[in-house]
Amino acid sequence: MFSNLRYLLLQAEPTLTSTEEPIVESQNLFSVLLDSGILTMIIVGILLLLFVIACYIFLERVAVIKSAGAEDEGFMERIRLEMSAGNMANARALCATTDSPVARMVDKGLSRVGRPLRDIDASIENVGNLEIFRLEKGLSTLASIAGAAPMIGFFGTVTGMIAAFYEMSTAENITPDVLAGGIYSALLTTAAGLFIGILAFVGYNYLVASVERVVYKMERSTTEFMDLLQEPG
Repeated sequence: MFSNLRYLLLQAEPTLTSTEEPIVESQNLFSVLLDSGILTMIIVGILLLLFVIACYIFLERVAVIKSAGAEDEGFMERIRLEMSAGNMANARALCATTDSPVARMVDKGLSRVGRPLRDIDASIENVGNLEIFRLEKGLSTLASIAGAAPMIGFFGTVTGMIAAFYEMSTAENITPDVLAGGIYSALLTTAAGLFIGILAFVGYNYLVASVERVVYKMERSTTEFMDLLQEPG
């Protein structure tokens, strides 16, 4: 009787262990990167560096462009009053104390008063070109990051896939975990590159639109200043 009971218990043991859930090892993103190989880590490091550079350029340019686009509503009116009174020195002093592209362009125009209007307009245009160049500083680098980051990430995926397939070719038992793990770590660089590229692209377009708004204000103020020069004294 006892031998039969023991036989039944031995037959029941596999059934009990088969209902237990398999233990799944979870890995965080950092551990996955550490296991992905030195080349993938170098590419991720390059992408992080590009991300830091893109963030610095964007934040620095936003501050500069916002400062340049800050409009002083009474600036041109005070210039008009000083020019009407014949106080060119006071008008230039006002320009010197105002830190804006418009003030520097007007100051250049005031320094050329007495010369032909064509020369005054050309000198103001030259200063305006320099101001636009300063406003657009770093935008080409940001555009390069927007285009290069996804390509670098894709390069990391290609090299990661090569390493994964090589590992599978040398492995004795190819399991779905080995296959999925290699592809998973390889695709991380593409995801990171696309993320940085999209952010840089959006930031670049935002800055370009902001520069265009500042340029519009500069042209409007320049036209207003040239009209002042042509007003009858």
